[in-house]
Amino acid sequence: MSKDVQCIVIGAGVVGLAVARELSINGLEVMITDRAEGIGTGTSSRNSEVIHAGIYYPAGSLKARLCVQGKHMLYEYCQSRGVNHRQLGKLIVATDESEHQILNDIKQKAAANGVTDLQWLNASQARSLEPALSCTAALLSPSTGIIDSHGLMLAYQGDAENAGAQCVFHCPFESARVLPGGGFEVSFGGVEPVTLTCDILINAAGLQAPAVAQKIDGLDQGAVPKAYLCKGSYFNLQGKAPFDHLIYPVPQKAGLGVHLTLDLGGQAKFGPDTQWVEHEDYDIDPARGEGFYEAVRRYWPDLKDGALQPGYTGIRPKISAPNEPAADFCISGPSNHGVKGLVNLFGIESPGLTASMAIGLEVRRRLNDSEAGYP
Repeated sequence: MSKDVQCIVIGAGVVGLAVARELSINGLEVMITDRAEGIGTGTSSRNSEVIHAGIYYPAGSLKARLCVQGKHMLYEYCQSRGVNHRQLGKLIVATDESEHQILNDIKQKAAANGVTDLQWLNASQARSLEPALSCTAALLSPSTGIIDSHGLMLAYQGDAENAGAQCVFHCPFESARVLPGGGFEVSFGGVEPVTLTCDILINAAGLQAPAVAQKIDGLDQGAVPKAYLCKGSYFNLQGKAPFDHLIYPVPQKAGLGVHLTLDLGGQAKFGPDTQWVEHEDYDIDPARGEGFYEAVRRYWPDLKDGALQPGYTGIRPKISAPNEPAADFCISGPSNHGVKGLVNLFGIESPGLTASMAIGLEVRRRLNDSEAGYP
């Protein structure tokens, strides 16, 4: 029996759009749905907008492989499509000699991931690049950059729509069931509820991906990880930034530390910090900024009192608990859960934006490698 549409992608964030683009330009009829009013209203619009080099992730992990692959694809894509970006580089800084071994370990881990362009700088070399910086040594990552994430999503959407895809907004997912003869029946709510059938279903719902998967009748729920929400706050710097590169301290146990990033207009912001929460909430607590000053002054001692103003918050879609090591991306396809034509994308946190085009390729590969194939 023919279906209403070949493929439905749930979630119009950067990853959902990248997957929809990849599938549609390769001949699939794709519908992209989202409960919000437009593209990228969740995690995709609440991050650092950094193009990551692929430095920190465990060798052999999906995060490492797809970040490095996606970085190269992304720079080429941005240049060809006119998406605003800058490859301005990043300094990972040690503020005490006891942290030099950590820098060495980072350099080796990066090399294992195929990132071979890191440069060791002593204190004077680092300060020659960034005179306001206080450090005892640093690693320069020249392939780190920044990007207009909304411009990127618009380009993905344009490519997908030019290939025949359609975007449907104000269309909240309600439930789905695996059909006996193959394919899916998917129900959506909203002002005009509708039920559609499809051959391929892609769950790219970000923070809601585990909840979406729990509502797929016919999917073994043992294949659905528990969701955890990790909120991060960003604080903007008043006035002109004294840095031309992104500045990251050596990683801390709780994450990458309070780092300095720049936007395409040159505005500096600090964050994100780490706050585990129970519910999706984007309010920012100005008091959290007080803890930023001590952390930032380790590498920028001249930060003035009162210079940080509340910016915004984002939430990382975690699938590992607060005291567990960070989980890898989970791209759960037919070979994992046994349902033909279904791919669930769980825990696509940073570096999801950088890896987005590579994730699209990976989803297509897993569909082709499965018994389902393309319909």
